[in-house]
Amino acid sequence: MQLSEVLPATVDFNTLTLSNQPAGGEIKLLKEIARHRVSAIGLGHGDMVFINYKHVDSLSNGNSNGDTTTSSHPLSSTNRLNGHAILPTEDLPIDPPPMTSPSEKIKNPWELVKQSALDDRLDKLNGKIPRKRDVKMCRHGEKGMCDYCMPLEPFNADYLKERKIKNLSFHSHLRKINSATNKPELGSSFMPPLTEPYYRVKRDCPSGHPQWPEGICTKCQPSAITLQPQTFRMVDHVEFATPSLIENLLQFWRASGAQRLGYLYGRYTEYTEVPLGVKAIVEAIYEPPQVGEVDGVTLNEWENEKEMDEVARLCGLERIGVIWTDLVDSGVGDGSVICKRHIDSYYLSSLEVAFVARLQSQFPKPTKWSDTGRFGSNFVTCVVSGDESGQITISAYQVSNSAVEMVRADIVEPSADPTVMLVRNEEEDDGSESRTRYIPEVFYRRINEYGASVQENAKPSFPVEYLLVTLTHGFPSDPKPLFMAEAPGFPVENRAVLGQDQELKTVSDRLGVDKDGQLRKTSEGVLAVSDFHLLCFLHGMGILNKEEEALLCRVATQHDLADGYQLLSTPGWATLLAILQTTGERPPKRPSPDDGDGSNTERLAKRVGGVRLD
Repeated sequence: MQLSEVLPATVDFNTLTLSNQPAGGEIKLLKEIARHRVSAIGLGHGDMVFINYKHVDSLSNGNSNGDTTTSSHPLSSTNRLNGHAILPTEDLPIDPPPMTSPSEKIKNPWELVKQSALDDRLDKLNGKIPRKRDVKMCRHGEKGMCDYCMPLEPFNADYLKERKIKNLSFHSHLRKINSATNKPELGSSFMPPLTEPYYRVKRDCPSGHPQWPEGICTKCQPSAITLQPQTFRMVDHVEFATPSLIENLLQFWRASGAQRLGYLYGRYTEYTEVPLGVKAIVEAIYEPPQVGEVDGVTLNEWENEKEMDEVARLCGLERIGVIWTDLVDSGVGDGSVICKRHIDSYYLSSLEVAFVARLQSQFPKPTKWSDTGRFGSNFVTCVVSGDESGQITISAYQVSNSAVEMVRADIVEPSADPTVMLVRNEEEDDGSESRTRYIPEVFYRRINEYGASVQENAKPSFPVEYLLVTLTHGFPSDPKPLFMAEAPGFPVENRAVLGQDQELKTVSDRLGVDKDGQLRKTSEGVLAVSDFHLLCFLHGMGILNKEEEALLCRVATQHDLADGYQLLSTPGWATLLAILQTTGERPPKRPSPDDGDGSNTERLAKRVGGVRLD
């Protein structure tokens, strides 16, 4: 073979591919088309083809990180038929390999990092905005094209301004900076266009001086920070699958007057209203252990956090955000509330910005377009509060990538004034120099009273608006929620303060279990288990094994009657019904014999009268 003479010895020839373009073209494995004639595969004399391959060592690194395997490797025994139910395969994004330093760059992240399926689909889309033929300006025929009717780029400023789209979508922003960073048509080397902000002192400086704080130089110290509103957003829209999700959250405030916080579980999908947009669909709200107060909440330790995330994963969901209430009744008696968050006060307080930044740092977004394998976060924040008309409304936000890094680097801290964020000092509270944080210069730009853009020093404080990104929200016109249990649903967790406990008797009532431990109507039982709070409670009981619990979550989300009958035949479900039967309603007491003279009341009075307290 002539290729083996010019290629390196470490090439895996099973990965040799041919393409008609250096990137983004049609790719075929060489071993699949080698047996065909050249003319049969669409090639002619003078055509240019591009050959790509992988090394053996890079394949081993990719497989260790969960990357795709080649078809030449045999399937593991867990993928074969073994008599058990075949569960859907996981298709979740995989984080890049751990780094020794947060600023360390990954070699070839496009090979090691596996994105979500949504990001892969959006990467393959053209993204251009089609336009119709302009009757006034176009001078060509129906099949022609000119500058007045050619498709627009997804980041076109005039189109976004016309549609009142304030921020670019993430993939539109990616196309914009990638077009300036890389030139795929030239066939040059590829450079990841995304770089996360890094405001900490870099470790292992090549200058040879002692590690900070003993030594520092211009190569390892962070540059000055100039804050500007972020022009793009990682998620464009938040959609709640059904209004009952918000109604259940408001029920706690109406019953107690205290605020409530919950984590949003759902999924991400395409949002067609914005070019290359991303939409977060909320399917369930889980309320962790907390103490509600009139002006906020205090979160307690969430011991089963990973278990709830696992239940959501079995349902095809993930934790996508957080929501809390900030409501104060107006006292008028018509259900109106006080408007606390408006343009003259604040939308997110500095304390809430720091809280959201920590949550977004816990849920980074894996992407192959970043030199570190991560960029930003898709984690969203929703606040239920009052608007200017006194009505209860929802607002959706994210904090910028700069805000996340500033909180991570301990550069800023919340203020008693909710409208401003404080820049920390390098000295500790006792006056000694800090050995854990380095505070660079921080500036921000604003429009002064003369209409000019000026730069000001952010110390000691700056407005929190520079750290916020606004999202849109809404409800579907034709709701099709994933969980379809009829109201009233299973009691929400951690609401013992309202006297609402999750008990086995409630499970029996929801499933429709009779005194013999059997379901009254199997078809209704399929919809009865379609409740996220019920699934979390059954998981905590530990009765079902992993396969049975995965089947239960599939029945709850897909509502397939055949899967429901399969669930009924499992040993774990039989054990659950037996437990529900023993803890169900008590049988009616045996009536006392009646002699027909109506003396039951008298006999009961004598029996009670004979009881004496010692």
